[in-house]
Amino acid sequence: MTDTPARLLRLLSLLQTPREWPGSELAGRLEVSPRTIRRDIDRLRDLGYPVEASRGSVGGYRLVAGTAMPPLLLDDEEAVAIAVGLRAGAGHAIEGVDEASVRALAKLEQVLPARLRHRVSSLQNATVPLTRGDGATIDPRTLTVIASAVTARERLRFGYLAGDGAASKRQAEPYRLVSTGSRWYLVAYDLDREDWRTFRVDRVSEPFATGARFSPRELPAGSEDGAELLARSMSRLQPELHIDVTFEAAAEVVAARLPAELGALEPSGEHSCRLRTDSRSSVEWVALRLALVGCAFEALGPPELVEHLGVLGDRLSRAASRPPEAGRT
Repeated sequence: MTDTPARLLRLLSLLQTPREWPGSELAGRLEVSPRTIRRDIDRLRDLGYPVEASRGSVGGYRLVAGTAMPPLLLDDEEAVAIAVGLRAGAGHAIEGVDEASVRALAKLEQVLPARLRHRVSSLQNATVPLTRGDGATIDPRTLTVIASAVTARERLRFGYLAGDGAASKRQAEPYRLVSTGSRWYLVAYDLDREDWRTFRVDRVSEPFATGARFSPRELPAGSEDGAELLARSMSRLQPELHIDVTFEAAAEVVAARLPAELGALEPSGEHSCRLRTDSRSSVEWVALRLALVGCAFEALGPPELVEHLGVLGDRLSRAASRPPEAGRT
């Protein structure tokens, strides 16, 4: 193999297999001399790939963890698996899957060959993910278009459906994508309204990056980043809840089933804990999250949460005690 760039890519692909490769075997695979392999290994090291060599008659080369993340070579199956996984996580705003994951998905889908993009879409369309049901489903392509526009600082055009059902066309300078653990939001400067706005991404349709570049504007006073601006925007729309709830389960058990955004738990015993926190989430959402914890609990406040839990409990009790309809088994 005399084409040096192609040979280096082939060598790198072999080294990314988790094993140690004797120099003679690499030379045989690539049909070059051991001396050429040594030179190619030095070239890879110069490019930032940490290749470790061991001495001796059975010594060889292997790729190890370094101080930085070098580019990876993926085969077709690996690329499809990663893209499907990132799409599933991004599309349902799973807690812990933040903007970095969407950026990774945007970069990967940008370079996927058409045949692999088709396989990713076909596989996703043919499967039904098991999700928590507390967040709106989002087309991952919407997220990747927005994420790419944020990174490239390109103006966006998109359709938007407001909470009251009013539809509009928007042109904005996208600043950040923010995940709250249950929803994705776009923080952007709305050019038509000449002000900062936050948009629920599940209400965005047909986003289009116009190609027109922009210089980032200063955020409003009091906001240091997109997440803080979103929090301030949500606080104007939703009253603050002063939540006080006790659980009949260990703190680590409840914490694993409760969104981190609701705050830290206070252990009150070996098999009990307490949640005292302030939240701008809706009463309906908080009540649902508490019910999904799966253990006995008591809501001490606020009154509107206690009342809503009572209504929800009565509704579920009636549903469970309702006799079956005639003709149904």
